[in-house]
Amino acid sequence: MGLRINDIVPNFTAETDQGTITFHDWIGDSWAILFSHPKDFTPVCTTEFGAVAQLADEWAKRNTKVIGLSVDGAEEHVAWKNDIEGFAGAKAGFPIIADESLEVSKLFDMLPAEAYLPDGRTAADSASVRSVFIISPDKKVQLIMTYPMSVGRNFAEVVRALDGLQSTYGAPIATPANWVKGQDVIVALTLDDAAAKEKFGEIDAKLPYLRFISDPS
Repeated sequence: MGLRINDIVPNFTAETDQGTITFHDWIGDSWAILFSHPKDFTPVCTTEFGAVAQLADEWAKRNTKVIGLSVDGAEEHVAWKNDIEGFAGAKAGFPIIADESLEVSKLFDMLPAEAYLPDGRTAADSASVRSVFIISPDKKVQLIMTYPMSVGRNFAEVVRALDGLQSTYGAPIATPANWVKGQDVIVALTLDDAAAKEKFGEIDAKLPYLRFISDPS
């Protein structure tokens, strides 16, 4: 059985370019984003790490820690960050997990259990390791995205999804298609009209089952 939304994320101890971490302790009381990559010094991944570095202030505003993963060693991560920072013009202050054993990749169901890294491997040997996991402070998976090798991830969408998760976390609301923070949200069907009005005030019912309110966050 693979990792699913609302599962508790696996806890693990791993080396990073910033030292040893235990994942649940590292998350603490924050939201967290784990984004994984098949190999250091690869072109698409360099642009993605650069995008994450440029968004440092946005992660901080949202009480969110970010951590990368690549199946190379910590020393390679340190050297790769020089390229990332030079390309992005921003400091890559987040840690990168050194998953040379594939332990974390397998814990998060990003690779088959029998997967291994051959000598002289290329990024294609660990191509499945291109995922994003958004994790809430209770250590539960809230969102999973997985991309192919040829498509760079859109981190503006990761920020948008994080905003949606934080706005609806523990609240009887949902976000509509293409929602961005500040726009109206949808009342959950667990509330009837009377309960919705008591909790939120006026509602805008487009359909009996589609009712909007101002974003309470």
